[in-house]
Amino acid sequence: MASIAVGKKEVTRDLDHCDIPYYVSEFVERELGNDYDSLGKLDSLIEKLSENKKHLEEQVLTVSSEVPKRIQNALKNAEDSKKSLSQLLEEEAALSESINRHLLEAEPWMEDLDVLIGQVEEIERHLAYLQWISRIEELSDSIQQYLMTNNVPEAASTLAFMAELDIKLQDSSCSHLLAFVRSTVKFWHKILKDKLTSDFEEVLTQLRWPFVGPPQSQAFGLAAPANAPEVYSNLEMLFCQLLKLQTSDELLTKPKQLPEKYPLPPSPPVILPMQIMLNPLQKRFKYHFTGNKQTNVLNKPEWYLTQVLMWIGNHSKFLDDKIQPILDKAGSSVNAGLEFSRALVMLVLEKLAADIPCLLYDDTLFCHLVDEVLLFERELYSVHGYLSSLPSCMHILSEESCFQRWLTVEKKFALQKMDSMLSSEAAWVSQYKDITDVDEMKVPDCAETFMTLLLVITDRYKNLPTASRKLQFLGLQKELVDDFRIRLTQVMKEETRASLGFRYCAILNAVNYIATVLADWADNVFFLQLQQAELEVRAESDSMSQLQLGQLASMESSVFDDMINLLERLKHDMLTRQVDHVFREVKDAAKLYRKERWLSLPSQAEQAVMSLSSAACPMLQTLRDRLLQLEQQLCHSLFKIFWQMLAEKVDLHIYQEIIMANHFNEGGAAQLHFDMSRNLFPLFSHYCKRPENYFKHIKEACIILNLNIGSALLLKDVLQSASENEPLKPSQPSATAALNELGVYKLAQRDVEILLSLRANWPNTGK
Repeated sequence: MASIAVGKKEVTRDLDHCDIPYYVSEFVERELGNDYDSLGKLDSLIEKLSENKKHLEEQVLTVSSEVPKRIQNALKNAEDSKKSLSQLLEEEAALSESINRHLLEAEPWMEDLDVLIGQVEEIERHLAYLQWISRIEELSDSIQQYLMTNNVPEAASTLAFMAELDIKLQDSSCSHLLAFVRSTVKFWHKILKDKLTSDFEEVLTQLRWPFVGPPQSQAFGLAAPANAPEVYSNLEMLFCQLLKLQTSDELLTKPKQLPEKYPLPPSPPVILPMQIMLNPLQKRFKYHFTGNKQTNVLNKPEWYLTQVLMWIGNHSKFLDDKIQPILDKAGSSVNAGLEFSRALVMLVLEKLAADIPCLLYDDTLFCHLVDEVLLFERELYSVHGYLSSLPSCMHILSEESCFQRWLTVEKKFALQKMDSMLSSEAAWVSQYKDITDVDEMKVPDCAETFMTLLLVITDRYKNLPTASRKLQFLGLQKELVDDFRIRLTQVMKEETRASLGFRYCAILNAVNYIATVLADWADNVFFLQLQQAELEVRAESDSMSQLQLGQLASMESSVFDDMINLLERLKHDMLTRQVDHVFREVKDAAKLYRKERWLSLPSQAEQAVMSLSSAACPMLQTLRDRLLQLEQQLCHSLFKIFWQMLAEKVDLHIYQEIIMANHFNEGGAAQLHFDMSRNLFPLFSHYCKRPENYFKHIKEACIILNLNIGSALLLKDVLQSASENEPLKPSQPSATAALNELGVYKLAQRDVEILLSLRANWPNTGK
């Protein structure tokens, strides 16, 4: 229940029912409130309410008079709709009955009509069939007429049209019609082909085709005797007519194909006139390189490979100068030279497919065959412009059993080569040792020979047709690199006791050279393409993490990263061992220097000329000798890493074991500074412009120890204030600023305080 106060009375609201007294009370409270002076508003309020009441009554009267009319109109409309619907239903029933009656009456007629339509369609099919036969017979008669009048060009064109009709009918189920068309095409094709072939061969004979000797020895060919224009005119005419028979020839002649195990790319048949031109060469090839001929021997593949290259070279000029213009004029896209080469290469592929199974397990013969094939391919591509999209010998070598054998033989001979190069007397000597400009890397002969071996392997497999085969060879190269690294590690372990010896340094140079070359190869376009192929293969097989795939895809890593990382680790270990060896010698030689009487040395003013401390001589001499030795034995990049690592160790040792372990008077500090700045640092000045930057602990310690008394006292006060967290005076710099002003950046504040405490020349302040 809710309530509202009006004057002294309280009117309660019933929330569950419409409570008029409550709303009246609320209205009076809102309009008049508790102000009795507002009662003067009652007249206007009563008038306003009366108007509202009148307006509401009018609305009620209007609605009560309109609603029955609307209902009456709606009922009337409904009645009219009902009548219309009944009428439509009656009409529909009558129409449906009429249709059914008509269908019953027309059913006999429909059956008769279906029979007639079927007969008409069958007659139309028969007519079309007869029209096709008539069309073919007309074309056949035309060819006969053309041949009787010796109009061979028109006969060839008509036959080409008939062959196109044959192609259009291929989807037809009329087997007899197809057979009739095909037999007609075959009949006329044979007649025309035989006639044109005979005439064409006669023209080729006049041209002294084929040219079995070099171009300069050709009797006619490109020469120009008296009847040359007529011969070349006949050549062009017959060539074009034979081209017109290409469609029918492809229909009737099934091209010879190698077994499916050889992954050859699809290629169209050789054009008919070129086939005729190649016939004598194919006969010569089969005569000499098949059967029991003395020229057909497994251990001499170079004989037939060289012969094919000679034929291609001998005929290239004639094909370019005489045949290519004919093809261009006929609107053909065929390249005469490539077409000729492609046909001869197919002879080679057939020969390889037949020979390889016979020598697959004879390593010597197989390896020789591969070598000769690769030489053949190189000349074919580089000299004669053969295209990689065409069938090549690499497709034969990519056949599974042959390819696996190739990989095995390649690895076997590579390992044998590695054995011989490492056992050679000159294995660790650079072949350029006497040529300073060339011998910057100081590469031993075995490392250079090994990288040459890898480069040769790359050249051998880079023309393989598929990325998967190339990746398998890349895997072999990685295996060989890892094997060579393991061999180098084994030899290195034998030389560990002589880590500064010539052979140890040669091994280190070899490791560095191989890692450097592999890093360069990683940016080569060929290996970047292999990286992309490897990424696709691994993405499909899910053999790599998303991070590794991302690194490969973004080129952050390379195909040789694993090998390079292992070689870099070996290089670092070997360098560390050398640095440790030299550092031990330096440390032993520095024992006397550590025991120098730093507290009792004469000051600089007491000496006429400063000289090197005699105790420092063994240490500096050891450093000098080892630096000179390793500079001669290590390549520049390795020696740079070596001396920087050594400098860091020497810097810390002298700082921690000599400087921080002694106290210094003024003379001792000056002597230390002289020994370091005028003797130690210059040892490294041959290798960098500012060697003191590699001895920051020593340099800054010398600065602190050699400060004049006033500066030292001020610095001591600043450091003491900073350590006690006292507020700085207005003109007093911070501890870091004070140290930086003196040139001290490396040493920590606590180290500087210790160094100041090592000074023995403090004045007596009375404290």
